[in-house]
Amino acid sequence: MSKEIKDYSKYFDFSDAKVISEDENGKKIRIRGREIHIISEPNQREEKKRGKQDVQVVYEGSIPEELRTVGIGKHYLVYTFGCQMNEHDSETIKGMLEQMGYQATESREEADIILLNTCAIRENAEDRVFGELGHLKTLKLEKPGLLLGVCGCMSQEEGVVNRIMQKHGFVDMIFGTHNIHRLPYLIQESLFSKEMVVEVWSKEGDIVENLPKKRQGMRGWVNIMYGCDKFCTYCIVPFTRGKERSRLPQDVIAEVRELARQGFKEITLLGQNVNAYGKDLTGMNYTFGDLMDDISKIDIPRVRFTTSHPRDFDDRLIEVLAKGGNLVEHIHLPVQSGSSAVLKKMSRKYTRELYLDLVGRIKASIPNAVLTTDIIVGFPGETDDQFEETLSLVREVGFDSAYTFIYSPREGTPAAVMEDNVPMEVKKERLQRLNQTIKDYSLIGSEKFLGQVVEVLVEGESKNNSTVLAGRTRSNKLVHFEGSADLIGQFVHVQITDYKTFYIKGELVAEPAVAY
Repeated sequence: MSKEIKDYSKYFDFSDAKVISEDENGKKIRIRGREIHIISEPNQREEKKRGKQDVQVVYEGSIPEELRTVGIGKHYLVYTFGCQMNEHDSETIKGMLEQMGYQATESREEADIILLNTCAIRENAEDRVFGELGHLKTLKLEKPGLLLGVCGCMSQEEGVVNRIMQKHGFVDMIFGTHNIHRLPYLIQESLFSKEMVVEVWSKEGDIVENLPKKRQGMRGWVNIMYGCDKFCTYCIVPFTRGKERSRLPQDVIAEVRELARQGFKEITLLGQNVNAYGKDLTGMNYTFGDLMDDISKIDIPRVRFTTSHPRDFDDRLIEVLAKGGNLVEHIHLPVQSGSSAVLKKMSRKYTRELYLDLVGRIKASIPNAVLTTDIIVGFPGETDDQFEETLSLVREVGFDSAYTFIYSPREGTPAAVMEDNVPMEVKKERLQRLNQTIKDYSLIGSEKFLGQVVEVLVEGESKNNSTVLAGRTRSNKLVHFEGSADLIGQFVHVQITDYKTFYIKGELVAEPAVAY
């Protein structure tokens, strides 16, 4: 029996809400004794529109002087759910909080402000957030002065915001993905008014540069663009992140140069579809391949990117990646399904044949390329034969690893109204078979390293053994080896002596590494 889509209609009944005031600054309502200031709220109809208005680039990202003392003597805690984009947004949120005087803490009891930076891509991520809010309610009752906020992709959904206003009145702030830079002002208003403050922009705003960021470790995330225009039928991201907006090349390059100056060993360029970079920059003929070519000349050891859409992966990008250097040979290339018929229902805008042709061109130009992917099983209407096409594509490409998911409908997407007619037990059985096939090819990929000397960026101690260090190769393969903690954050050479499915083992050596 297929899972029913959640009924959000009960969260749209505000008959018991009293409007206190309404003006150009929004409206104030009272629900169950809690006053809520709605500056702006999500509107799915507006989120579906793709306006022609120009996106402005604003270079005033610093925190105003009058707000730089708000958090002195106070602590913050940010929980991040979801993708690398959310992780990067949290770096910005933490950077702003620290410029306001707040200090980081890992203790809920010590925190004066707790923010949940949320993900909307799958239903279980949403369930985790509401579960977390349930736990935090008790803490809020014990510590009424605690500020609780919900932000990120879930906040861009009408049903979620209405549910929080109706059922979770102890939340103090709700803001979305387009107005993160407004956080200091929302904190100020929450502290001053004691009301729940809701500010979610349905239409994406300007690109705000120079926002503070708190980065940790030897790796840095660099946003090169925001939003997505692909509208895959299962995906909520085009609505929660808005239309595609590219940062100016000079701003991206300046940020990468600064990270190189600070000694970062690796950066990952981020975007919902990095391959579409530059297409919205009027008056410029500058593509993602051109950006990668320019970044390859910056003195930073490793450059990665995520995530790619196969439709926009062009020959210019392949040509640039083939040069190697600091551009690593690991390419994450989501396929989602191996069936052209399913891909069409997903509105992926490529066929199985086009995907395999792209893989062939990548491997011809970059013989040591390592490919990983995303795959959804049990999409509405997926037949046994169509699933077998996915398995055969996995075998043909030989993916080193994959993120695999059982399809679940997301409210507001075209697929949510399709008949979800693949039984859950069938979905689970397909996922199990798919994962086993991925494991088989990952093991083959691991075996190739046996006897090789590889370059490893040491990330930290193994979770299970403090005498064993863990790091990654250029191709993103996890490596375990014995070594001292002072090697963390450094590049070392490791000769591979054993291999497992998803990681390889080796011994430290002094010889130079080959490019794996």
